[in-house]
Amino acid sequence: MAAEPPSSLSYRTTGSTCLHPLSELLGIPLDQVPFTNWTPSVCLVNFVACQLFALFAAFWFRIYLSPGKTSPDVRHAFATIFGIYFVIFCFGWYSVHLFVLVLMCYGIMVTASVSSIHRPLMIVTQKITTLAFQVHDGLGRRAEDLSAEQHRLAVKVKPSFLQYLSYLLNFMSVIAGPCNNFKDYIAFIEGRHTHMKLLEVNWKQRGFQSLPEPSPTGAVIRKLYMTLVSLLLFLTLTKTFPVTCLVDDWFVHKANFLTRLCYLYIVMQASKPKYYFAWTLADAVNNAAGFGFSGVDKNGNFCWDLLSNLNIWKIETATSFKMYLENWNIQTATWLKRVCYERVPWYPTVLTFVLSALWHGVYPGYYFTFLTGTLVTVAARTMRNNYRHYFLSSKALKVAYDVVTWVVTQLAVSYTVAPFVMLAVEPTISLYKSMYFYLHIISLLIILFLPVKPHAHIQRQPQTLNSINKKKKD
Repeated sequence: MAAEPPSSLSYRTTGSTCLHPLSELLGIPLDQVPFTNWTPSVCLVNFVACQLFALFAAFWFRIYLSPGKTSPDVRHAFATIFGIYFVIFCFGWYSVHLFVLVLMCYGIMVTASVSSIHRPLMIVTQKITTLAFQVHDGLGRRAEDLSAEQHRLAVKVKPSFLQYLSYLLNFMSVIAGPCNNFKDYIAFIEGRHTHMKLLEVNWKQRGFQSLPEPSPTGAVIRKLYMTLVSLLLFLTLTKTFPVTCLVDDWFVHKANFLTRLCYLYIVMQASKPKYYFAWTLADAVNNAAGFGFSGVDKNGNFCWDLLSNLNIWKIETATSFKMYLENWNIQTATWLKRVCYERVPWYPTVLTFVLSALWHGVYPGYYFTFLTGTLVTVAARTMRNNYRHYFLSSKALKVAYDVVTWVVTQLAVSYTVAPFVMLAVEPTISLYKSMYFYLHIISLLIILFLPVKPHAHIQRQPQTLNSINKKKKD
């Protein structure tokens, strides 16, 4: 009987295999992880290598290719060339899909449903649609029909081809994002980024005698520290409580309901560190290059959270489904709001969840998550609108309300997102059957039997400049 060839996930990569010896030494794959699709994963040696190299390149970019030392075109060209190299290194021939999409969309500013292939395609899809709508707002719509934010972000001159390539493929965000606004990126390349943000917050009233030059070093160090903590948690907690535990015979058939509830929460908590790692590292890379300054806080401290993709403290202490979602994958949530939620005339919540599912890819688990999320979001909003005001009369009642809603929110999120990491239909159905579909049933009962406040949809509509001017006249 012939000996089986040694199993090696490392060689399944379509990208570079030059780090294969390191992959073998560490016992982790170059470019594939079971139970995930594009999910930002610290198991990807190529991904981590590129991001670490990008971090050093970002410092060099900020110091030696600063706007005062070189032209915007040189900065655009350097950021683009390095970005293209990183994509080819990580994903090899798959990169062709990315480059074809980018070239096809220049001039017509449209996107395609190919984002499920790899993470860079997902980021580029976000950026292309963001830029398309911002160009449309600047060149195709009347100023009085725009909301204040749409007017601020509108692009009134068609970008050059170099600007377009640099925005989509720059090395700071091409691998793991985040998505950002075109005008912010151009201001960063041209050296107007920090000054523009300082002028927005009126820096003289903040106690500064002259226009300061904020340094991102402190923010980068803090984010790298969080990155290291997330990595350690992944290597310990995530390995101890893998998602595959949720389909074990013990969990499905032997554990009681309360045990399943708690164990599901623990497993979902254990799945978070890889996201914390990837997104925080990506944020640090952008900050190291000098991009991501958002202004000055109430205490006079410089803030570098313009591109932050999550707020870990608010996620872990969220007392509502809405609060949780607002602080998880922040830039994607902002993108969905700007290209879908604020623009569609009907059923904005449902259509936004559908778009999110389509953008993520074709795995059935994504659709289970987003359909369940739609139900839970509507039910949570209904409960909040009907009962929250009863608990605001005293501090004790408010504390009790916060504790209960924190527990409910964390359990609801765990239940909702489990299919997202399980991906397939069979394990998802098995999990939900073992949980008696409890959250689906409760959400449906709330929606059917509690009154829905009619003003919820009206409040979501952004104010246009025209409506603002009318109010001022009145």
